[in-house]
Amino acid sequence: MEGSGRMLVTAVGVNSQTGIIFTLLGAGGEEEEKKDKKGKMQDGNVDASQSKAKQQDGAAAMEMQPLKSAEGGDADDKKKANTHKKEKSVLQGKLTKLAVQIGKAGLVMSAITVIILVLYFTVDTFVVNKKPWLPECTPVYVQYFVKFFIIGVTVLVVAVPEGLPLAVTISLAYSVKKMMKDNNLVRHLDACETMGNATAICSDKTGTLTTNRMTVVQAYIGDVHYKEIPDPSNVNTKTMELLVNAIAINSAYTTKILPPEQEGALPRQVGNKTECGLLGFVLDLKQDYEPARGQMPEEKLYKVYTFNSVRKSMSTVIRLPDESFRMYSKGASEIVLKKCCKILSGAGEPRVFRPRDRDEMVKKVIEPMACDGLRTICVAYRDFPSSPEPDWDNENDILNDLTCICVVGIEDPVRPEVPEAIRKCQRAGITVRMVTGDNINTARAIAIKCGIIHPGEDFLCLEGKEFNRRIRNEKGEIEQERIDKIWPKLRVLARSSPTDKHTLVKGIIDSTHTEQRQVVAVTGDGTNDGPALKKADVGFAMGIAGTDVAKEASDIILTDDNFSSIVKAVMWGRNVYDSISKFLQFQLTVNVVAVIVAFTGACITQDSPLKAVQMLWVNLIMDTFASLALATEPPTETLLLRKPYGRNKPLISRTMMKNILGHAVYQLTLIFTLLFVGEKMFQIDSGRNAPLHSPPSEHYTIIFNTFVMMQLFNEINARKIHGERNVFDGIFRNPIFCTIVLGTFAIQIVIVQFGGKPFSCSPLQLDQWMWCIFIGLGELVWGQVIATIPTSRLKFLKEAGRLTQKEEIPEEELNEDVEEIDHAERELRRGQILWFRGLNRIQTQIEVVNTFKSGASFQGALRRQSSVTSQSQDIRVVKAFRSSLYEGLEKPESRTSIHNFMAHPEFRIEDSQPHIPLIDDTDLEEDAALKQNSSPPSSLNKNNSAIDSGINLTTDTSKSATSSSPGSPIHSLETSL
Repeated sequence: MEGSGRMLVTAVGVNSQTGIIFTLLGAGGEEEEKKDKKGKMQDGNVDASQSKAKQQDGAAAMEMQPLKSAEGGDADDKKKANTHKKEKSVLQGKLTKLAVQIGKAGLVMSAITVIILVLYFTVDTFVVNKKPWLPECTPVYVQYFVKFFIIGVTVLVVAVPEGLPLAVTISLAYSVKKMMKDNNLVRHLDACETMGNATAICSDKTGTLTTNRMTVVQAYIGDVHYKEIPDPSNVNTKTMELLVNAIAINSAYTTKILPPEQEGALPRQVGNKTECGLLGFVLDLKQDYEPARGQMPEEKLYKVYTFNSVRKSMSTVIRLPDESFRMYSKGASEIVLKKCCKILSGAGEPRVFRPRDRDEMVKKVIEPMACDGLRTICVAYRDFPSSPEPDWDNENDILNDLTCICVVGIEDPVRPEVPEAIRKCQRAGITVRMVTGDNINTARAIAIKCGIIHPGEDFLCLEGKEFNRRIRNEKGEIEQERIDKIWPKLRVLARSSPTDKHTLVKGIIDSTHTEQRQVVAVTGDGTNDGPALKKADVGFAMGIAGTDVAKEASDIILTDDNFSSIVKAVMWGRNVYDSISKFLQFQLTVNVVAVIVAFTGACITQDSPLKAVQMLWVNLIMDTFASLALATEPPTETLLLRKPYGRNKPLISRTMMKNILGHAVYQLTLIFTLLFVGEKMFQIDSGRNAPLHSPPSEHYTIIFNTFVMMQLFNEINARKIHGERNVFDGIFRNPIFCTIVLGTFAIQIVIVQFGGKPFSCSPLQLDQWMWCIFIGLGELVWGQVIATIPTSRLKFLKEAGRLTQKEEIPEEELNEDVEEIDHAERELRRGQILWFRGLNRIQTQIEVVNTFKSGASFQGALRRQSSVTSQSQDIRVVKAFRSSLYEGLEKPESRTSIHNFMAHPEFRIEDSQPHIPLIDDTDLEEDAALKQNSSPPSSLNKNNSAIDSGINLTTDTSKSATSSSPGSPIHSLETSL
């Protein structure tokens, strides 16, 4: 970017960082299938394995290590059947099971109804009345049998809940449409209902919890520590001028603060985020950096020391009008302050800055800023005379004797709405975890500000390296039991790699530590978040900052990159579940009553009080209209006041079962009362045992009308499924519900008054209508009575619509998990096999040389001709091999990539318990340089967050080469494989 690069290293293939990510994403499945077909031949052929060595890398393969590492090398024998995630919706699974159970019950009731009607008619006609079967009467008898069959079909139609799929689709589609307004773009419908069961959210930090806008929030200027941006009048004019010039000139001129694209939005930051924060500080001080840059264009800059991680500072030299030089410098405060010998006082004059002053400043200013999660930047300058001109190449002398202008504390501010959103999640029983690449101190400070962790609580904050150390056994394999000990208390995972995030998510999902299966949501914006997004139950990608890979792996896209939008997704997800449950509560009440009325009426009166067309109208009410009315209820904040249901939560709770049976009892009691004494109450004809083509009965019309009125008012009761008393709460916020209830009532009036024979209805009088409505209103009163009965005492009630553990995990998902493990296992094993085979062959050659050396006649000649013998060549090979092995590990500070928090893993070099001898100890004594190279590094890479492989790659200086006998690790690994 700045022209200071000297080398570009690229890595491709399945073992590059991108390859690992795409392997975990399931990409490149076809390529892997081709490899699988050749797998057996390749494993059985040593030459083929050697030819693959160029493509395999043990270090990269280790980062892909799966959770369940199987012993043996049979992973290649299994064919990858399905590379894509095909998990069946949990809600659909529950509904399918429930619908099948209800359908079977309805079919049985329908069959029994038809059989009873046929037997009753046959016995009564041909046995009791002893009527002969006359040929001319056959059409009449057939009409009776057809009528009985129609009644049976009607019972079946009413019993089978064909409205369930419609209700689910309407609820999900309505929710998805409304979620768009809440900045949730749903890519997969089932993600909406899954989010309602979420128990954990693993969130990225930058851009999701924070604004991704570096901002100066504290400053130390003129001996005063300002906890917020100081007033410009409190800063000395000379100090202000130096500060503005130091920031404006000593930064990339491509870094700018531009006006917002939309009115009311924040100014846009272009370029380096830290420099944008400093330029924003200048603007906050009511100053402008453009004039300073105008007076000193980029081409007039005399000398620029670009920022790098070694000097941890950036400096720019300019020539002043008097031909003297001034250097502005900025960088990490602990580095720059050590090079300062003066500091500007409140009057803007330099004064002596001694080491004890620096220590006091670190203690009183730097450390408090760091504890607040701030990145501290020191801004300084130094003047040079025009003659003699300094030696600009001597950086140690140039970057010294600086004068400190100020120290500022920069942070990526937490989004203002995030703490409240996280508090709502925690109140709703959802655990929020932060998984970030930042260092542990910054992550912990941000987590405290967000409310993810609270002082005094029992929680864990780990770095990726420590996380891997805890979850892996001695062989470097991940164990689920170890993860189960960590994840319940883990709240912050810092310095994490893409595989760490994937491992954590998979570990939580696969855990059996809790009674309920954990449902995990993940947020991310980068390609490296892709594996975790795909593995999660619900993946949230950032719509603004997100990459295409992240969006493709996600289920929901946050169009505003805001964590608070996730809370709205939780509300809508829970609302979907509640909407389906409301619909079920209403529909099953109608089912139970309609089926029992039809069945009992058929058994007693040889006819159903509810006629076929009337039953179809009732079916239309409870299926289509009810699903529209109850599935479009908007969510409320009260949904976040209860714990998540969990994946194995039943669709019909005991409270709902109480409501269903309670209202069924009320409706059946009144219908049967009207059926048997209604004609006496209203002084009308009973209509029982009427001829086949007789006109509609007024008595049966009242029963039908009363039944429909009870369903309409019970639909209002069905709006509440948790035992709430106020069934009218928020009813006017759902205009669709109000419209459907009123519309159904209006259509019912038309059907009763004008339906005539097609609907088997006779027009009713006003007083009869009032009685029907009065009985229907009794549903609301009866609902209050039912709500008074404590559910805890009704222990005989059973829940329904629950998936068993076996049914919960579809076969496709199980296959996917197995194949995912197999694929990663295959890559791991190949890398290890090639790695250890190489070590073993070198060791075998050395053993042969040592055997010859043991002979006295050969030993002197071999020592004299060591430069040309094969023994010398072998030792040089080992030296080169081992020096390359330890290269880059002895000086971990030299790794300067800004991406090293998610780059390739390092191998841990155990210096206490060596295992694998590489060379005889006599050779080590002869070659001091080799001995020095073989000493393992004493410290690990402090910035490394990748895995602790657990493989010990150490030299044995105490045992002879004969220890690599059949008991050695190399031999045992070769033998077992």
